[in-house]
Amino acid sequence: MKIGVDASCWMNKRGYGRYTRELLRAMLTLDQENEYWFFMDSETARESEDLPQTGRVRQIIVETSQAAARAASASGRRSLQDVWKMVRAVRQHGRELDLFYFPADYTFFPLSTQAKVVLTCHDTTAERFPSLIFPNKRGQMFWKLKVRWALRRADLVVTVSESAKQDLINRFGLSDAMVKVVSDGVDPAFRPLADRAETDRVLAAHAIESTQRFILYVGGISPHKNLVTLLDAYASLVKDGKDQNVKLVLIGDFEKDVFYSSYAAVRERVEALSLSGKVVFTGFVSDAALLHFYNAAELLVLPSFAEGFGLPALEAMACGTPVAVSTAGALPEVVGDAGLLFDPYSATEIRQRLQELIENEELRRELSRRGLRRARDFSWECAARTALDTFTSLAQGA
Repeated sequence: MKIGVDASCWMNKRGYGRYTRELLRAMLTLDQENEYWFFMDSETARESEDLPQTGRVRQIIVETSQAAARAASASGRRSLQDVWKMVRAVRQHGRELDLFYFPADYTFFPLSTQAKVVLTCHDTTAERFPSLIFPNKRGQMFWKLKVRWALRRADLVVTVSESAKQDLINRFGLSDAMVKVVSDGVDPAFRPLADRAETDRVLAAHAIESTQRFILYVGGISPHKNLVTLLDAYASLVKDGKDQNVKLVLIGDFEKDVFYSSYAAVRERVEALSLSGKVVFTGFVSDAALLHFYNAAELLVLPSFAEGFGLPALEAMACGTPVAVSTAGALPEVVGDAGLLFDPYSATEIRQRLQELIENEELRRELSRRGLRRARDFSWECAARTALDTFTSLAQGA
């Protein structure tokens, strides 16, 4: 079977890119039979040094004016000429392909091929909270048109959780058989660390002392991530002298992220709440450094209004770090009984959950044990097997 892949979001630093890279790498490790044709813009090809080099991957590089991962962002606009170049590239090879796969809907482009089309829709956050995802009505309109076009073109829709699947079915009227779950996984590199020497060096590089206790957030600095409410909860927590020395570390790209940012509003809230010196913005950090932050944190908190999966919670659990997450979207599904839940609209409830974990060492140890067990249920290998079985069945008409 010859599988075409839209690899244009390979360079994305957020969940779309992580899912694309990890899933396809795992598929290529497991699959020794099928041939993969990666269609990508020229900038992605130049900047992505970790693209697979196996002989079963053929790269179709399309000269475009801008990387699709940037042009398709919240405030960007992908040129019709660039889209047409991608369409034409697939058309030239369309008769040779059995299946074409979009790992993310945000870089979708119209296809001219007889191949079966599989589209990954990670969630319906943009449909539920459009003003938190796009800075203007134009962006909302273009997204709505693109997703509906993509769904009409798809022979099968893939998503990352049962929660996201039900959201897609309910919002777009899709049948149960039309939507399959191919979950996120966790890289084995995310694990508990016994040696703290390198961890201390990583923390020191961000001006965090090795003895400093901190609450950790990992993700985008975007409006739907609900960081302003988290700051309100944290401010209430540290007014209590008992927890005054606990910092809040926010890991997320606030300089080059292509998605709609709330960094200015979050910074403003930090100042208004007199939290300067207590809240640390690290910016983007590598996975190698992220491992050490997970291991050093007292807990991870995810206060999002919506999540199709919530990969940082899984990565934290794999490191033995307790988690407190909102009841939104797939987070309760991912965490199971291994974390504490809260209403994302209630700063009081968020503060209570943070305080429970900060002040109760026995609870942290118990959730750490549960989290390690829970994380074993998710692997990229398992996700890749599900994807391969799904693709094969679709291509064969089963």
